[in-house]
Amino acid sequence: MFSTKFSTFAIACLSLAVIPRTRGAIIPVTVGGPNGTIAYNPSSVTANVGDVVVFTFMQKNHTITQSSLATPCSPLANGFDSGFVPVPANQTSDFPQAQLTVKDTNPVWVYCRQTGHCQQGMVFAVNPGDKLAAFQAAATGGSTSASISASAPPTSTSASSSAPSAPPTSSTDHVVVVGGTAGNVFNPTNITAQPGDTVTFQFHSKNHTATQSSFGNPCRALGLTSTTGQVGFDSGFMAVDANATTFPTFTIQINDTQPIWTYCRQTGHCGSGMVFSVNAVDPNSFAAFQAKAIQLNGTASASAASPSNTNGATLPVRSAAGTIAFVGLVLGLVL
Repeated sequence: MFSTKFSTFAIACLSLAVIPRTRGAIIPVTVGGPNGTIAYNPSSVTANVGDVVVFTFMQKNHTITQSSLATPCSPLANGFDSGFVPVPANQTSDFPQAQLTVKDTNPVWVYCRQTGHCQQGMVFAVNPGDKLAAFQAAATGGSTSASISASAPPTSTSASSSAPSAPPTSSTDHVVVVGGTAGNVFNPTNITAQPGDTVTFQFHSKNHTATQSSFGNPCRALGLTSTTGQVGFDSGFMAVDANATTFPTFTIQINDTQPIWTYCRQTGHCGSGMVFSVNAVDPNSFAAFQAKAIQLNGTASASAASPSNTNGATLPVRSAAGTIAFVGLVLGLVL
């Protein structure tokens, strides 16, 4: 089954001339699993240049996010990130997959950025040498996590866009519907929130993201344009069937009153005005932000089909569900 699934996907990708064929060994790794498994299995692999590590996402909601030996639970600048991949508890086949192509023999450090998972030891490494135990110990010993989280339906799990902190009892959770019957929009489009409040993005039908950007670059991820090293939050793509009755969510915590700019990185959506803001005020109002997104029409916006990095690996997402999103990005079939 594994070989057949990989072959079918590879043929599809080759026909689109996007992902080149690789000739290395295929190394399978399971991400999560039934009964609340919080682990990569195996926790490390030894790979040669050209080998392909194929991650299969099992039940719950996990990520494959590159980190470093020194800070296991924080995203590496310019590193790869699969985004959250929610898998229902009752799913038994056609699990989403992502592949990481090994470009050199240097160590590659990985963690799951679901809230608390890294601190519980959900880390993975390629070619760790004798440093795996140290990497695991640093993760479980209280290292700072990325604190950006999401939930697979029907469970809603809070998260923060900075270090975790307990919001005050008077805090408000602002629910924002993403997509659905209203079309390619965030609803509401702008909110006013106080420190300690949370914003929960609730994903409805089609395939959208909630990705932090900036006022100057509405349709590009903040991590790609920041001059101060900000990473920004990103829900990853959330594909939701039109007949769904439970909806995945992604929650951020508001830490101050500075504006927060957000867009959907599905192809063409930001350029059509699918943006959202928190605490936008004149002259940088929501209307001005949306107008700039439409004016730029998504120019130079980051593609999510094949996240890449400069640290010796590539990470395209692929699978039955992933292929739909991938084809949507290339051919516009999920718009």
